[in-house]
Amino acid sequence: MVHIGKQIRMERIMNRETGRTLIVPMDHGVTLGPITGLEDLEETVDAVARGGANAVLLHKGMVRAGHRGYGRDVGLIIHLSASTELGPDPNNKVLVSRVEEAIRLGADAVSVHVNVGAEDEPQMLKKLGEIAARCSDWGMPLVAMMYPRGPKVEDEFDVEYVKHAARVGAELGADIVKTNYTGDPDSFREVVKGCPVPVVIAGGPKAETPKEVLEMVKGAIEAGAAGAAIGRNIFAHKSPRMREAMTRAIARIIHEDAEVEEAMKELERV
Repeated sequence: MVHIGKQIRMERIMNRETGRTLIVPMDHGVTLGPITGLEDLEETVDAVARGGANAVLLHKGMVRAGHRGYGRDVGLIIHLSASTELGPDPNNKVLVSRVEEAIRLGADAVSVHVNVGAEDEPQMLKKLGEIAARCSDWGMPLVAMMYPRGPKVEDEFDVEYVKHAARVGAELGADIVKTNYTGDPDSFREVVKGCPVPVVIAGGPKAETPKEVLEMVKGAIEAGAAGAAIGRNIFAHKSPRMREAMTRAIARIIHEDAEVEEAMKELERV
């Protein structure tokens, strides 16, 4: 039986009518520093909220900078994992926060990062299981970012690896799994079919064109995905108006089943 507190919080980060979500991760400041779109976090959070994002994902120290006391509300997910590009292994994520801290900050969910197949996989899986238990105790939704990465992973976008990683997240207690898009709806259906909790796709590095991003999201939705977690392909646009428009275009595909060409019109209006 789902804890009522968890159910209430889930409805703050997912559209209860569509059962889907658009999350905008902005945790990249730890990994990459104050890159474009993250220098003024309040400005970017405002843009994506106006564009229709369901939730933003931040590290604990940026909640005050990204909090909005006005306009359209947007859900808050606190990311518990971190590493930097300056470290010896950027894929070696460590825990930098706790579920209880996220509760005090008013979070609607927490997220953790796991690299399935990495040399430090055992430690990451142990932490995932522990956090899932704490989330269950507190009625806090858990988003698990599950990526196949390691010596035995030949292609981190290959469906066999991706569906395995996604299933691990569900098996160990995640309420939502975020993972790589496998490149086409047919293969991604296998990922969704093999994962008994909602699956959202990761946005990945900055794409060459916005249309590429919209086509990826459309393919994922057609395959049964519960939405997308798009960061750099939204906030890395230089103009706040473009960030808002890109958010709105993606949200229309996720929540309205809009076609790509129809969603592109949101960008043409900027």
